[in-house]
Amino acid sequence: MTITAADTTLESTELRQRIERFHAVRNGILQQVHEVIVGQDEVLEQILIALFVGGHCLITGLPGTAKTLMVRTIAQTLDLAFRRIQFTPDLMPSDITGTDIIEEDPATGRRRWTFVEGPIFGNILLADEINRTPPKTQSALLEAMQERSCTVRGHHYDLPSPFFVLATQNPIELEGTYPLPEAQLDRFLFNTVLDYLSASDEVEVVDLTTANRTVDVQPVTNAAEIIEFQSLVRMVPIAQPVKEYVVDFVRATRRNSGNAPDFVKKYVSFGASVRAAQFIVLGAKVRALAHGRYNVAYEDVTAMAVPVLRHRILLNFHAESEHIDTDEIIRRLQVHMPPSGKA
Repeated sequence: MTITAADTTLESTELRQRIERFHAVRNGILQQVHEVIVGQDEVLEQILIALFVGGHCLITGLPGTAKTLMVRTIAQTLDLAFRRIQFTPDLMPSDITGTDIIEEDPATGRRRWTFVEGPIFGNILLADEINRTPPKTQSALLEAMQERSCTVRGHHYDLPSPFFVLATQNPIELEGTYPLPEAQLDRFLFNTVLDYLSASDEVEVVDLTTANRTVDVQPVTNAAEIIEFQSLVRMVPIAQPVKEYVVDFVRATRRNSGNAPDFVKKYVSFGASVRAAQFIVLGAKVRALAHGRYNVAYEDVTAMAVPVLRHRILLNFHAESEHIDTDEIIRRLQVHMPPSGKA
């Protein structure tokens, strides 16, 4: 088939329209969410990046910082099937995936197995306080997060598309919490930290929540459009030097790699895998598109480094004794390995 100039113009016109729709939907989501949520712009940006990538997001914050409210409000703007699981110490894996039950057929009187779907069969799953339940139950999400499917009694079930897990957790130092297994942490695109608001923002929250005020959050997109945006994001180009910088940066988090600096060798037990490099690139593509640029810049990569890597670097007792966390290690790496140029 011969491609004519008219075909090329048509394709570029359609592409521009898709990009314009992407911006309209993103701005619409933010506008609707800010009717309920005050501030937290960086957190909201990271959650939306996860949605447009098709990844999962772990939101870490102290009680009372509106983690659950934020996720529920975002779900309302997406017109997707929303499910919520409150994780507790006695929660069982079958409470997440669903289970087979024995039913009697009224017509024949014979008994048969019937699968009853669990809350995992939705588009957006809010795993609330995920680290309040033991690792056995936490791991029930592993297959779903990676394969978008689950297996119950040997039977394979596909989950709806798109499928997102937005999990909230309290800091692991709090009583009654269990650290998430490293294999499950690695499934999350971001570990987003939700901190306290500024004093002026807290005053605004008090004003909004102590008066007779109701907000009707409206959906601004749908499942098919979100899947289309995920395809659009992957079309954003990234230059070879930027890709190589991402790989070199991730490899530098591994103490046994050739380019690991001394502070990584001293404080880090295990570094990030290649999945971290994939997620940094995908997140950077969304960020570039959201900021009106059609190629990935070094600043996009730098912005993605901390939320992508902070839960993928395992520190040793030297770091713990000196009160050094993963964010500090990543910041030191960014100083140690500045981008060699600008994209």
